[in-house]
Amino acid sequence: MGAVETCAEPEPPEYKRSDWGRWEDADGDCQDTRQEVLIRDSVEPVIFTDEKECRVVSGQWVDPYDGEVVTDPSKIDVDHVVALRDAHDSGAWQWDKDQRIALFNDLDNLKATSASTNRSKGARGPDEWLPPMASVRCGYIEKWLALKTKHGLEMSEAEESRVTYMQKICSVNQVPVLPQN
Repeated sequence: MGAVETCAEPEPPEYKRSDWGRWEDADGDCQDTRQEVLIRDSVEPVIFTDEKECRVVSGQWVDPYDGEVVTDPSKIDVDHVVALRDAHDSGAWQWDKDQRIALFNDLDNLKATSASTNRSKGARGPDEWLPPMASVRCGYIEKWLALKTKHGLEMSEAEESRVTYMQKICSVNQVPVLPQN
């Protein structure tokens, strides 16, 4: 008898941030995606560098994850709710460049956050990171799951376990707390 061949899933290539493109100006108004997010997420009217209104120089942003107020756009990061590395590991490694650039610039997947919060989150999903403010965790989980579904991305077992746990807590209107590891 011959050996039985199995079809193994192909190994994803190493994640490279450079494969995901950069901020684009999809509507041709001189404001790239980062500027669009700064304008959208500012809680007061933004001020631009000049009359062409291409670049935001001032505004007021409230970090949606920890409540920190920031007025300097250079101290704002634009967070990918579903981090690019997480998307890569969840199946986007199979996408073409245009699909990756589309996710990179998907306004639904972007939030203006303080640089410190965004960096504390990094590329982690909800299995490893949840917003510091307990009151926004349910909304974060809902948004993250909707984006994973929208883009046809898989969840790891750890992500699925944490999401299921959080959905149970959120469904009974409890303030979600992190279990001790």
